[in-house]
This record gives sequence, C-alpha cells and structure tokens, in this order.
Amino acid sequence: MTMDVHARYRTSAHDSVVARFNERFILSLGSCSDCLVLDDELNVLPISKGKDITPIEEPRGKGKDDADVALTELKASLADTPHVGALATLAKTLDQAQALLTFVDAIAEKTLSSTVTLTAARGRGKSAALGLAIAAALAHGYSNIFVTSPSPENLKTLFDFIFKGMDVLGYEEHLDYDIAQSTNPDFNKAIVRVNIFRDHRQTIQYIQPEDAHVLGQAELVIIDEAAAIPLPLVRALMGPYLVFMASTINGYEGTGRSLSLKLIQQLRESARPSLSKDAAPAEEAASTSNSKKATHKATPKARTLREITLSTPIRYSANDQIEKWLNALLCLDASVIPKSLSSGCPHPSTCELFYVSRDTLFSFHPASEAFLQRVMALYVAAHYKNQPNDLQLLSDAPAHHLFVLLPPIKDDETHLPEPLVVLQVALEGNISKGAIMDGLGRGLRAGGDMIPWLVAQQFQESKFALLSGARVVRVATHPDYANMGYGSRAISALNSFYSGEYFNLDEASKPERTYPDAAAVDKNTNLLTDTPTVRSASAMPPLLQRLSERKPESLDYLGVSYGLTPQLLRFWKRAGFMPLYMRQTASELTGEHTCVMVRGLNSSVGGEGMEWLGEFARDFRRRFLTLLSFKFREFGSVTALSVLEAAAAGIPADSGSADLSAAHLSTLLTPFDLKRLQSYADNALDYHVILDLLPAIAGLYFEGRMSGPIPGEEGGGVRLSAVQSAILLAIGLQRKSVEEVERELQLPVAQTLALFVKTVRKISKRLGDVQKAAISATLPSNDPSVSMAAGARVAPAMGDINMELDAAGMEAEAGLRDRDGAREKQRAMIDALDLSKFAIDDTADWTGAEGQVRSAGAATVVSVKAPGGVGKGSGKRKAGDDDDAGKAQKEKGPTRRGKKVKR
Repeated sequence: MTMDVHARYRTSAHDSVVARFNERFILSLGSCSDCLVLDDELNVLPISKGKDITPIEEPRGKGKDDADVALTELKASLADTPHVGALATLAKTLDQAQALLTFVDAIAEKTLSSTVTLTAARGRGKSAALGLAIAAALAHGYSNIFVTSPSPENLKTLFDFIFKGMDVLGYEEHLDYDIAQSTNPDFNKAIVRVNIFRDHRQTIQYIQPEDAHVLGQAELVIIDEAAAIPLPLVRALMGPYLVFMASTINGYEGTGRSLSLKLIQQLRESARPSLSKDAAPAEEAASTSNSKKATHKATPKARTLREITLSTPIRYSANDQIEKWLNALLCLDASVIPKSLSSGCPHPSTCELFYVSRDTLFSFHPASEAFLQRVMALYVAAHYKNQPNDLQLLSDAPAHHLFVLLPPIKDDETHLPEPLVVLQVALEGNISKGAIMDGLGRGLRAGGDMIPWLVAQQFQESKFALLSGARVVRVATHPDYANMGYGSRAISALNSFYSGEYFNLDEASKPERTYPDAAAVDKNTNLLTDTPTVRSASAMPPLLQRLSERKPESLDYLGVSYGLTPQLLRFWKRAGFMPLYMRQTASELTGEHTCVMVRGLNSSVGGEGMEWLGEFARDFRRRFLTLLSFKFREFGSVTALSVLEAAAAGIPADSGSADLSAAHLSTLLTPFDLKRLQSYADNALDYHVILDLLPAIAGLYFEGRMSGPIPGEEGGGVRLSAVQSAILLAIGLQRKSVEEVERELQLPVAQTLALFVKTVRKISKRLGDVQKAAISATLPSNDPSVSMAAGARVAPAMGDINMELDAAGMEAEAGLRDRDGAREKQRAMIDALDLSKFAIDDTADWTGAEGQVRSAGAATVVSVKAPGGVGKGSGKRKAGDDDDAGKAQKEKGPTRRGKKVKR
C-alpha cells in the first residue's frame, strides 16, 4: 500500500520504501475487540473482532458509580457558594470539579507568585477546566488576563467554556462583554480578545508565546498546550503573576512528557523555601534568543506550586478499548521503565551497540512490540515533542537506521534487555551530479539529504554532495542513566562501526541469510476470506544484530543537526564534531538556532581526502566571527567561545592561518592606534579610548594570527585564559558593554577590567614584537651563522697557515718599501725649489720694536711692520696707526668676550 507521505521519505540514493507501518496497522486492527473492519463494499472482513458481538445484560439495581455519586455530592455542597457553585454545575467528572476548586483557591489568594499545573491525557477536559477557571477569575475581579497557546485555533474549546461559565454567572453578550476575532487568515477567524465592561473594564487577550514582554501589567496568565511551546519560551512566560499551565502528556498532537520531566521538576525545586532563584541554569538561559526575557521575568521569591492530574476520561468511556488500541498503535502511552539493573550502572565501555532490524521491530510480534514501546518511551522522555509522524518516519523511511546501546547481556538471559541509548541515523549524500547542479542553479533542493544540500549551498561546493555520510537524527538516553557517558559511548561505537573497525572479514565470507521480503504480498491473499497474521519468527531477521555481523555502508563522514544549547554543544564537541553551519534565525518550534556539525571517520582522520573539512571549518570560523556582532550577539560569550573552539579543533595545526605580518598589521592599525594600545596596557588611558580597535585585534586573535612564535623573538604566541578569551570575545566581537559582561560572567566590573587590561597588554606586546621583527629583518647581520642561513657563502681556507702568514708578511714589507720610496722622492722635489725669495728681513723692524718698548713704559704691545703686499691693501701699516688704534681702544674701554664692560 503506497501512501502520499512516502514521497517525502525518498531521497536521491534511497527511493525504495517498505510500508512497515501499514503492515503493523492492519495487524493491530485484529487485536482490537471493539473494531469492525469493512471494505469498500461494506463487507465485514474476517480480521474484525467486533463481528463477534454478544449482548451483555446490565445488572438490575446498578446505579451510578462512586465517582458520579461523589461528583453529585460535591455539586450539592457548593450550591450556596458564590460563583463556584454555578461553575461546578458544568463539570462532567469529579476530577474536573476538583481541578476547578484548586484553580479557584489560587485565584482567591490573589498572590503574584503562584503556579498551577494541569496535566492529563487527551480527552479528559483540560481546556474546559481552564475556561471555567478564567470565568471564575473574572468573577473575582481580575482585570488583565492573558491566554497563550501555539495557535489561537487551539483555544476554541477554552473560549467556549469561558462563555458557558460567563452565562451561568449572569453575563450577557453585547451588554456585558463583546468578542473580537482575528483578522489573520492563518488563524481562521479565531477569537483573540474578549472585552468585559460589566462592573469595571476587564480583558481576556490572546498573545503569541514569544510575546512575553507584553505581560508587564498581567494578573493572570494561562498557558494551554504548554508541551507544544519551547521550554525557553515557557520559562519566559513565568513572572510575578498567577500562572495556570495545562498540557497533554500524551496524545496524537504531540506528547509533552518533557514538560512534566523538566519544567515541572524545576518548578518543584523552585517552590522549596530554601531556593530563591530560578531553577533554570543561567548558562542555558543565556544561550537562547530569549535570555534577556527569561532573566527579566525571574522572580526573586520562591513560587508556590499546585499540581493537578485528570485521569477520568470524558471523550471515551472508562477502559475504552478504542483508546487503548490507539495508544498502543501510536505509542502514545509509552512510559520509561524505572531503573531495574540489579548490578547497578554498567561501565560505558562494557556496553555494546546493536543494529535493530526494522522489519522485525514493526512486525507486531509481541516481543517486538514490547521493545518498540521501550524505544518510543526513550524518545518521549528524551525529547521535547514527539508525533506519530516520527513513528512512521522511523518505520518506512528507506535511508533511516536504528541502533541501541545495551548493557552486558548474560548467556542465560531469556528476556529482552532494557535499552540505555537509542540512535536513529539517516544515510545522506551520494547525490548525482546532474541533480546537484540543477538544484544549485535554481537555488532549490530536493527533500531529504539535509546536510549535503545545506553545506553545498552555504559553501557553493557541489562536490560535497557527491560524498556519502550519516546524519544522527536522534540520541535518546534513558533518563535514569543520563550524564553517565552512555550517549558518548554510543556515538563512539557508531563511528567505529562505519569506520570498519567492528566488521569481521570471516563473517563477510559466509553466505548471507535471506528472509522473505516484508513488503511482498501474496497474490492469492484475499481479505474477505483470509485473516492476516504475524509472520513467524523464523521468517524474520533477528531483532538485534551485532555490529561485527553486519557490513557497514561506505561513508565519508558523520554529521548531526540540532538546536544549539550549551549542553548539546559540549556533547557533540567532545565527540569530535566540528561546526560548519549556524542558522542566523531561531527556530519557531524550539526557539534555538540550528547548528550543523560534521566529523570524519576514524579510518579517514589524518589521512588523505579530509582536507575539505579543515577548509570548511576555517571558513565557518571566519564567518561566525563576523556574525557575532549581528544576530549571534544574543549568544552567551561562553557558548560563542565554545563554538569557536569546536571549529578550531577541525583546522589542522600545520595548515593554520599565517601569522600576522607587519605589512598586514599596517593595513589594520596605524602607529597612533598602536600607541593607544600601549598606553592603555600601561594603565595610562581609559578603555573607552581603544574600543574602536577591539574588533580588529579580537578578530586577529581568534583567527589564530597570534598563536605562532615570531622568528628572532623570545617567547611563543599569545595565550589567554578562558575568562580572558570570553571577555575579549564579548567586548571585541559581540560589542557588549562591560556591564553586560559583568551580568553574564558573574564578575565584578573592576575584576573584568583588570583581566581585560592583562589581555590587551599581551596583545600589545605581540604587536610590538611583530614590528621589531620586521625592522630586524631589514638590518644586515654580522653573525656568520645568520649569514650562512641567509644564503651567504664563505670561501673555505686552502693551504697551510704558515704559508699564508709568510705571504702576508712579504706583502706588508713591500708596502712599506713603496711608502718610503715615495717619501724620498717628495723630499728631493722640495729641496730642488728656490726658497730664498720667500725669506723676510726682520732686523730693522725688530730694532724699531725695541725702541717702542722703551718709550711706552708699561705698555706691552709691540708693533712690527708687515712686509709689502701682506695684509689688506698694498701699503704697510705704520707705528702711528697702531698708536691710534690703541687710543681708540682705551676710549672704548675694556671688553669681555667682545662686549663692553661697565666700570
């Protein structure tokens, strides 16, 4: 039987669908005692058990059961109670009436820190109880009431019972209230607002789950179908007002077991008097796009918690066989078996991963059904929402495979072991080149093969889609064994399996056993005469198969796509996965950013053919660094730093980014910028002066441009602590203020700035060393070793050292002889000159000078006539002239250093 949904399950390399879900569905009809199966001609088929109907006489004297009697007595006791007595008449079961009383008790208290949770299976009257509680809140004077749900169409029953409650309380439409419907065509004219103006103005307003910021004046907030709302958004809706919360814990619109396991558990812890803070981890809240709202809505005092559970069905009768059959078929009531290992928790290394045959799992065999219920119970407990579509995807999708991690199995065990971890894997890739080019050329992609198409589009590399890989769809761990290493053990074993480490060559030589095709239908089968039965165990492959007995598919990588949270990122990073893609918009379903991570297999790590992974990781890191100041600014700095560390782990050390050079540094920072950095590092400036430089230097550090040593300089690259790296990333790349960093890292501002100064000091020193190295490279070196390293060649010494010394001595003597000969020639030329004409006759002049001395007395100045032609002019200066000069000097007076001296 071919179904339309099967077209979504086919991929380029896997297009053969086996309708296992249909086989199980048809076989399940035969197990329902109240089911009547007809063909298109209204013939009753033999598979129907409902054809064997026998009348049952109702015993005489049987009246109402105990619950109905108790409900009647409760209504009678409340008849005289204002408001509640009238509303209780609309309750259909005792559970619903008691839930209404609990809601009214919380309303009457009028406290701002109370929470009431209502959980039940489908068809128990949750929405009706909420509607009656809102009518009671109106009667108690609540003015601002907000209702939220995944869609306003889900609130039809709730508003119906609001109006029924208002009717019994005496409200009349148009006179006391009016109704506003949505104009959005997607909401199909659903009611979004009710205005009440009987005694005073009151409002019932619908809001979207992500609009928690409008709840500033709220008095009562109702969250219907909370399991279908992401947990971060539900936490953001909690605040200083009364909160009513309802959720379906199992039903075909989606199970909400995670609500009861996670959120309600946190509410229980926050209700303890010793706790004064929200139980949600601060790190998880900071990683979501609504972290600010969650932090803002956190209440300083503990909230009181009331829990309500509805068990009596209204839509079905008690112990209805149709409801029981539906829950078993769609695994809606699957619950986790408590921890029952008698030997305690086995060590993860002793656990073994098994391959699960889907043909056997969905064969409707009793043992297979029990194991399937356990598998789906882990899905429900480990993930926030599950739908029956997930069950059909697991059974019919040709590219999907199932693995389970089991504890050590003894030889004498006769029952199926309890699975510790369930792995769902989808094979992807191996897309034809024509399909790749056609999809990339038109900007479209076919269904399935998520990671190949996504990476090929993001990096515009069509060859990646030619590779084969396996995407981990789900990792579901038993809640009693969470955080014990079993999930990591399962991923490690899966990697080893696809790397070929488990495959036994002896098993490959054995002929493979064949089994009848599960999709084959006997042509002679007639539903009018034959009754479908479960296949015999011998006609089906074993449910669990050891990995050593199965030949692995030929793959090139393992991948995963998940909503980014700090815990999941830590898990996948520890498993060796590297991020290649981060969605910039948060998912509307989960409120998280989708992250795609990939790793190579053990057989290819360090070998040829995996260079593309390092190149993709480097490109992702560069793009992520740039986007940190945009949408990713909402990430916590610790989460963003962890993403960068995961990407850096995928980049080989020998092919990292080139170290920073002086030429590149000059294009980023001017000498004035470097001087500012140095001054701030010396505590001479405020950090605001260098804020404009932080994006550039932070980008250089996180790109690995400062990690290597500088030639000729002492010390290695820049090494920062985790806190320093987080501060640099938050301020430099996410452009957060110091106050935001203080709130995020829980560090005082003074301590944050002190660590920041140390960070800038290290980076400033590194930049200075880069400049020094560049200048040193331009200077000549006298070191022979450096010269030889630079390529200079030194001629080797030849001959004996004594011969070299004798030759040097003879060369020196020849130089001395040549110098002495040149001096002798110069002297002979001087002697040959006639020097008599240059002689001076000074006899007469000297006699005159002596006479001047005798006549002058104490004067000590002697004047001698210069020969003709000497001095200025052609005349000789006379003695009288010297006397005139002396008299003029006396008139001027003595001088010191060319200046007059005052007497």
